[in-house]
Amino acid sequence: MALFLIILAVAFFGLIFGPQFWVAHVIKKHAEPRPDLPGTGGELAQHLIEHFQLQGVGVERIPAGDHYDPESRTVRLSEANYDGTSLSAVAIATHEVGHAIQHMRGESLLMWRQRLAHTMIWADRIGSGFLLLAPLFAGLTRAPSLLLLMAAVGIGLMALRVVVHLVTLPVEYDASFKKALPILEAGGYLDEKDMPAARQVLKAAALTYVAAALMSMLNFARLIRVFR
Repeated sequence: MALFLIILAVAFFGLIFGPQFWVAHVIKKHAEPRPDLPGTGGELAQHLIEHFQLQGVGVERIPAGDHYDPESRTVRLSEANYDGTSLSAVAIATHEVGHAIQHMRGESLLMWRQRLAHTMIWADRIGSGFLLLAPLFAGLTRAPSLLLLMAAVGIGLMALRVVVHLVTLPVEYDASFKKALPILEAGGYLDEKDMPAARQVLKAAALTYVAAALMSMLNFARLIRVFR
């Protein structure tokens, strides 16, 4: 029984944290500087923005956390990828520009995700409030049914976080394999021998949010179990 529980725990943590470690490993593996590449990730991002005529879109260097910000229409690249001349820098910069292309085209999944993300902030706050206040109100009114009702409302509101993460996954996949990969292939930005590595980095970029999605589902399951 003890061995079974250990195996179950290892499998559980592997499922939750495995994707995150794999993503970090792949990006680090292909982060070696390549003097033969014509420019940095930041320069490539700026070139692609001009090439696709993404009006109003800028590129910024940040300490960490590559992403595209649709609010300010900015491609933000970590220092390593903005200044780097590596396969990881090139692939990740193209991936983030892929999000800017999604935004320019008004693609439904990205727009839906943005609307849900804004709603999620308030839903999280209100849902947390319901869960915190539920035991207090139930104790004051001596009505267990009120506890269940408030808990159900709180959990329902917080479930939106799971939905946002699930919607994010196809958005990331599209940015990697329907935007960035065709750009790199058709534009000749990388040699053919480098494309398998670029595909691997793009897969890692697309899976960045898998760990967050799994953790959100785990937390949601815990809430349901507590108030069941």
